[in-house]
Amino acid sequence: MAVSVMTALGLGACAGLEYKEDVCSSGEYPVLTVGGTGSACVTEGMEPPKGFVAYPEGKVPKQVDDKWDRYWNTHTLDSSGKIIEAP
Repeated sequence: MAVSVMTALGLGACAGLEYKEDVCSSGEYPVLTVGGTGSACVTEGMEPPKGFVAYPEGKVPKQVDDKWDRYWNTHTLDSSGKIIEAP
């Protein structure tokens, strides 16, 4: 019985914790494929590779499945930097 109570208490304590995975590792920033929904991570201080651009300021996904991560699944940037619906 004591084991059941301790197990229930332990599970209850963990239920409120939620792991959120970062989009990029420390020292990196996310970039978006021009005209598509693909993304990559680039070392801070480096320019995005050809075909990629930095996300617009204030619309950068930080964690997997956050507001902006979901947004960029259906939107992208065109070659002039305009936000458009993803093909």
